Amino acid sequence: MAGTSTHSVTNQPPPLVGHDLFTTDRALSEAVERHTDPGLVDEVRDELSGLGRTSGSAQVQEWAVLANENPPRLRTHDRYGHRVDEVEFHPAWHRLLGKGVSAGLTTAWVRPAGHVRRAAGFLIWSQVEAGNGCPLSMTHAAVPALRTDPGLAAEWEPRLTSTIYERELRPAHLKAGVVFGMGMTEKQGGSDVRANSTVATPLAEDGTYSLTGHKWFCSAPMSDGFLVLAQAPGGLTCFLVPRVLEDGTRNVFLIQRLKDKLGNRSNASSEVEFDGTWARRVGEEGRGVRTIIEMVAATRLDCVLGSAGLMRQAVAQAVHHCTHREAFGGKLIDKPLMRNVLADLALESEAATALAIRLAAAYDDASEPERALLRLAVPAAKYWVTKRCTPVVVEAAECLGGNGYVEEWGMPRLVRESPLNSIWEGAGNVQALDVLRALQREPGALDAFLVEVGRARGADHRLDGAVKNLLVELGELEGVEGRARRLVERLALVLQGSLLVRFAPPEVADAFCASRLGGDWGAAFGTLPNGLNLAAVVERARPVS
Repeated sequence: MAGTSTHSVTNQPPPLVGHDLFTTDRALSEAVERHTDPGLVDEVRDELSGLGRTSGSAQVQEWAVLANENPPRLRTHDRYGHRVDEVEFHPAWHRLLGKGVSAGLTTAWVRPAGHVRRAAGFLIWSQVEAGNGCPLSMTHAAVPALRTDPGLAAEWEPRLTSTIYERELRPAHLKAGVVFGMGMTEKQGGSDVRANSTVATPLAEDGTYSLTGHKWFCSAPMSDGFLVLAQAPGGLTCFLVPRVLEDGTRNVFLIQRLKDKLGNRSNASSEVEFDGTWARRVGEEGRGVRTIIEMVAATRLDCVLGSAGLMRQAVAQAVHHCTHREAFGGKLIDKPLMRNVLADLALESEAATALAIRLAAAYDDASEPERALLRLAVPAAKYWVTKRCTPVVVEAAECLGGNGYVEEWGMPRLVRESPLNSIWEGAGNVQALDVLRALQREPGALDAFLVEVGRARGADHRLDGAVKNLLVELGELEGVEGRARRLVERLALVLQGSLLVRFAPPEVADAFCASRLGGDWGAAFGTLPNGLNLAAVVERARPVS
């Protein structure tokens, strides 16, 4: 019949847009406030709220969709046959990267409370589109490596910490801001970088070399410069490779192909070859790993932050959906079983956020005890938080039912992204072995860890019991490598538990300690025990009031 509609839309949640990703995230905003000097709190809060509103806007979310639907393309030659080795990105990618740079996500080293405010910003921005986080992370992390050479730091640091993004490839000294990449792994070695075969041959000018070899993973290949490892006469050494030389000619940077990845599709990850590539030495010959290790530590913390951001976004979407969706006579969020699932997910998200911002605060403090804590806690957090990301995101997608499996709802992109941070910058075994090295070679690291968790002593008997059991585990070193993952998991859980007991609402700390430390928990989400205030835990995670 004319005028009769056979299609009406009911019982669907409104889009989660037009809100502030910072102020509506209570776990994050509270963590920032407690780790920021009182005199700076208002400034930092206003800055992050501005980024939160930008991140929650419909326009920026549309840019994220466009950047992922239009992945980068490699152009090796121009129409005349000249080698150009350029990667073309959709304009939305450049807009996102420019927003990230202008928001201060590469300025942590030169601002008061720089690491806390930058970490919170990175956690927020990762929820929008994770692919542009790669160049943001590596640009940020390049600063401590370059500081091993005061001359290089004086030349490059002002550009690396700029809030101006200039996409064009041209000599760095003509640009107001630059972005950096990194090339460490090779096809024959992977994480075993000491097996690298790229050769660095000294040139006439002191500190300059010619590189010959390859890199199996080189992300963001349109960056202005790269820190790479190669074998110099004195051993494995760190080098700075600019894309464009000072005279305006292109450095030899042969992009062989772009990786066809599971996720992170807006970001270009490439295989490159060096054939007489000009490079500057960073640090001393033979000390490449030591030179670049601070960069690696910073990018590992960004893996934690990125995973925390993905978890927060997934949980926010799940809680938002269940707040509006009705089934079987009521709102999903009010159903006891769904409430258990959402609360369980929210606990994981808040614990990740609390730990990530605490580690960022240790960078701002920079005292010797805090640096010792980072040596142990960063690889432990990188191991545990990044591994929790995938099950959290998949379970959150399930909360949306069939909608969670449909591309335009956004959850599939989060699912594809979720395993990435556990693989990049050293996979799980690498992190676990790094923790063992810290325990064996740096006694101050364990001391700093015990001091930190000791601040919560006596506040929760389950936490106290978990610390006691951990000390027993640490005292049994025979065969420790084979159970390194078990040990690192317990280190991370104890540290998370101590932070929640000290700073989170009682209902959050109680649920976390009961399940993660007290053992009253199942193998899947939604198995929290009776007697907990789960409604309050879920309400705290709600993204819009």
